[in-house]
Amino acid sequence: MIKGVSTFPRKDGAGASIAGDADRLAEITSEIGLRVRRTRQKRGLTRKQLAARSGISLRYLAQLEGGNANVSVAVLWRVAESLGVGLVEFIPQTHRLVPRTEPLEHLVQRLSPRERQWAYELLLRNLGAVADRKRGVALVGLRGAGKSTLGERLAKKYNVPFVRLGDAIAELGSMEIGELFSLGGQTLYRRLEHQALQHVILGHDVMVLEVGGSLVMQEMTHDLLLRSFRTVWVRASAEEHMQRVLQQGDLRPMAGNAEAAMGDLRAILDQREPRYRLSDHVLDTSGRDVESCLRELVRLGAEPLSPTSRGQGAAAG
Repeated sequence: MIKGVSTFPRKDGAGASIAGDADRLAEITSEIGLRVRRTRQKRGLTRKQLAARSGISLRYLAQLEGGNANVSVAVLWRVAESLGVGLVEFIPQTHRLVPRTEPLEHLVQRLSPRERQWAYELLLRNLGAVADRKRGVALVGLRGAGKSTLGERLAKKYNVPFVRLGDAIAELGSMEIGELFSLGGQTLYRRLEHQALQHVILGHDVMVLEVGGSLVMQEMTHDLLLRSFRTVWVRASAEEHMQRVLQQGDLRPMAGNAEAAMGDLRAILDQREPRYRLSDHVLDTSGRDVESCLRELVRLGAEPLSPTSRGQGAAAG
């Protein structure tokens, strides 16, 4: 079975269904093993060589390729990294959270420059309205500015989902954010962050989205966000950022040198400000109560959430 992934929910009182789920899970495990073996063979590696590269025992790899291993996301990631492929390559296509785009990419690569221009114009004519449609409001900025509080209130006001991109990343990786960083560092996290953004865009017609403060430094992911949402930079002074984080119970900034922590915070704000300013609107929450900030947020950027805009979006799609 696949550890940590609740692929098939249990149906109480349905023994036959549970047995069927086990059969389907066995099929997936077998398919994963087949994909691992084929990828290894394409790379011209023996099983022993892959074991040495990945730090996984030869016996376990034999079980994995045979479809008999108790597969974990962590082990699959180590195998994928050792083979130079993405983790998603081992997951059967019918069970992926994010659709494959490789066939389209391969097709475009085979086209001449003139044919690519023609294809672009064709797609623009047929899908331009869908691609340009705003999926709702996205709130960007550092932790402590008020994204969560305002996002939840805004979503409730317009009766739309409130989505935290961090939750989508954790779900996609089947582990907590801290574990993702420990396992694969920035490389794995940024890859999953982009895939999670694609996933929430495909999974919701309209929403209020809260994203992590550092997303803006990943140009490709940030560009996708800017194209897909009405974006609002929720900002506050460095002092208020720090104070609110402490009030939330996170005392890590004060564990060392408080003055140095404040200096680091200001440096991060300075570094990210040019990217934050690419947002459609700026909402400064410094010294203000929630209600006044919410009223301004509604005035600034809530138009994509209105029933009228949502109706127009559905017509365009």
